[in-house]
Amino acid sequence: MDKQKALARIRQLCEELQAHNYRYYQLAAPVISDFEFDQLLKELETLEKEFPEFLSPNSPTQRVGGEITREFISVKHKYPMLSLENTYSEGELRDFDNRVSRLLAGPYEYVCELKIDGVSISLIYENGTLVQAITRGDGIQGDDVTANVKTIQSVPLALEPGDYPESFEVRGEIFMPRAGFDRMNRQREDEGEQPFANPRNATAGTLKTQDSQLVARRPLDIFVYYLLGEKIAGDGHFERLNMLRKWGFKVCDIKARCQDIEEVIRFIEEIGDGRNQLDFDIDGVVIKVNSISQQEKLGFTSKSPRWAIAYKYKAEEASTKLLSIDYQVGRTGAVTPVANLEPVFLSGTTVKRATLHNADVMAALDVRIGDLVIIEKGGEIIPKITSVDIHARRPESEPAGFISHCPECGTALQRKEGEAAWYCPNETGCPPQIKGKLVHFIARKAMNIESLGEGKIEMLFDSGLVRNIADLYDLTYDKLFGLEKVITGEDGKEKKISFREKTVLNILNGLENSKSVPFERVLFALGIRFVGETVAKKLARHYRSIENLARATPDELITVDEIGEKIAGSVLSFFADRHNHELIGRLKDAGLQLQSADEAVLQTNLLSGKTFVVSGVFTSFTRDGLKSVIEANGGKLSSSVSSKTDYIVAGENMGPEKRRKAESLGVRIITEDEFKGLIGS
Repeated sequence: MDKQKALARIRQLCEELQAHNYRYYQLAAPVISDFEFDQLLKELETLEKEFPEFLSPNSPTQRVGGEITREFISVKHKYPMLSLENTYSEGELRDFDNRVSRLLAGPYEYVCELKIDGVSISLIYENGTLVQAITRGDGIQGDDVTANVKTIQSVPLALEPGDYPESFEVRGEIFMPRAGFDRMNRQREDEGEQPFANPRNATAGTLKTQDSQLVARRPLDIFVYYLLGEKIAGDGHFERLNMLRKWGFKVCDIKARCQDIEEVIRFIEEIGDGRNQLDFDIDGVVIKVNSISQQEKLGFTSKSPRWAIAYKYKAEEASTKLLSIDYQVGRTGAVTPVANLEPVFLSGTTVKRATLHNADVMAALDVRIGDLVIIEKGGEIIPKITSVDIHARRPESEPAGFISHCPECGTALQRKEGEAAWYCPNETGCPPQIKGKLVHFIARKAMNIESLGEGKIEMLFDSGLVRNIADLYDLTYDKLFGLEKVITGEDGKEKKISFREKTVLNILNGLENSKSVPFERVLFALGIRFVGETVAKKLARHYRSIENLARATPDELITVDEIGEKIAGSVLSFFADRHNHELIGRLKDAGLQLQSADEAVLQTNLLSGKTFVVSGVFTSFTRDGLKSVIEANGGKLSSSVSSKTDYIVAGENMGPEKRRKAESLGVRIITEDEFKGLIGS
C-alpha cells in the first residue's frame, strides 16, 4: 500500500473506531461485535506500525497508556473548582430555595442530577482536542493527570466537527461501575493483593497511579456535568448538558428539570428509593439553578456557589449484636477477621456477616463479643462495622484481640513491615492455602481445566490424593474412579457425590489438554504473590523460560517493564524455596510448557550487561521490534530512566520527561543509527 492510500485508510479507521467507541460507551448501543471492533483496531495498529509518520496521539490505538509519570505537576484552575454546600435535611433544602428566591426576585427553575460518588475532573479542550485533565485539588489548583485520563474510553480525545467554541472546559466525575469494580477486586484477590474497599477509593487511587498503562486496565468511566467557557450558546444548564452529549460527551440520563422545590424533593425521594438498583454508586443529588445568567447573578461565597447545593443521602445503617468472630485464611495466607452477626435487614438484603478488614481496624473499633454494633452498607460492597454502642456494652466483656496462630493449621502468624494483614507462613501445610492455590491453578485464566472445579478440588484434597498442583498430574483412572463424598444440600438432606467413568475421563482429558497451555499462563497459575496475569506475561516474554526467571537477580528483575521491588522480592522468595524447585521439576516432567514456544535465540552478546530505554517512533524498526533486537543481542530493557540505565534509544517524538531525566542523570541518549552501530549493523 502506498503512503496516500495508507493515510486515507488510517483516517477512515480512526473515524470508524471513534464512532463505534461513542456508540458503545456513550450511547450503550453498539452496532458491531467486540470481535469486529478488535479486527478494525488491529488493522489500524498494523498500518500505524508500517507508517509511523501517520500515528496521531489521539488515535484509538493510543488508549492503552504507557506513559510513566514520576510526579504530577500542579496546575492552577482557570475557573476555581469549588465544593458544593451539602445538606442532609429537607428543611435546609427549603432554606436554600428561600435564599435563591429572595436574591433572584423572579421566576427560576432547577436541574437535578445524580451526585456520582467518584473523583471530580476538569477537562480542557482546544479546537476540539483534549489538551489537559486536572483534578480538583484544593479548588484553586490541582494535579495534571492528562496521561491517565486519556486512557478512559468514554473521554473523547478529539471531537467530531461541531458548533463548539475554540476553547472550553468540561467538568465531570470519574467513577468505577460496580460490575467492573467487582471484577477488578476478584482479579486482585487472585493475584494475592488486597481488594479495594469501595469504588471511590479505587478510582482515586487509580487516577494518582504513575503508570498510565496500569490505569488503562482499570474500569474507569465518566459522566460530565458542567460546561465552562466563553461564547457558549444557550442560557440553560439543561440545554448545555444536551449540547455536551451532542458533541460526544457522556452525560448521565437520570436528571430532571424541576419548576419548584417540591418537584426537587420528589425527585430526591424517587432516586433514594431506587439508588441500590443503579450500576454505579451515588451519595446524593445535586440541585442547580438552570439559567446560567441567574447563576452568574447569584455568584459565589468563598467556598461554594450560591446557585447549587448537594443533598446527600445518609449511609444506610442498622444495629445488631456481634455473636462471634471468624478468621478466614486466603490463598496467599492473609488472615481476614469476619464478624458473625444477629441477622438484620439492610439495603434490601439480610446481613449475617460483616468484614472487620484487619487487626488495626479491630483495635480501633475495640469490638467485643456481645457488643451492639452499627453496620453500614453505603458505598461499600460488603457490609462493614462502623462503630460500637459503648453504652450498651456488658461490664464483663473483654477486648476481642486478634489471633496469634492460624485458625486452620496452628502456625504462628507473621506480619510483614508496612502491611496491615497478618499471614500464615505455612504455605505447604495450611489446608485453605493449599486448596486456594489448587483452585487458582485450574482457573480459566490460568490452566483452564474446566472439568475440575472448587467442589472436586475439595474432594481430591480431603481424600489425600492431591496436596499440591503437581499432584494433579499424578492422578490416574484407578485413583479417581469411585471417589465419593457426602454433602448436605440447602434443603438439609444429605446426598452422595461420586466420580463415575465420564467424570474421571473428563478430568484426565482436562489435565492432558492443560499441558499445551502457554508458558505465560503456567507462570500465572503458579500463584506467585503479586504476579497477576499481566505481570506473568511481562516476565514470560522477558525471560522466555522458567530456568531463566529462576536465575534472575534483584537488579535484573526491576529492569523488566512494570516490575518493582515488591514484585521482584516475591519472585525471588518463590524461587528461593526448595519446595517450589521440586514442584517445578515435577511440572516439567509432567510435560507443562515452562518456556516460550517462540523463544528467541541469542544472536550476540554485544549488549550484555547494558540496560536500554526505548522512546519515540523509529524508521527502521517498530518499537517492539527494536526491543526484540536489544534482547536478542543480550541487552536488558527498562520502561523508565534511572541511574542504572546505560542508553536511551531516541526516535521521533521522544518523551520530554524521559529526555529531562536522562540529561539530569547523565544517561547517554543515542539515535537509531548509533544503535545500529552498537550491534554492527
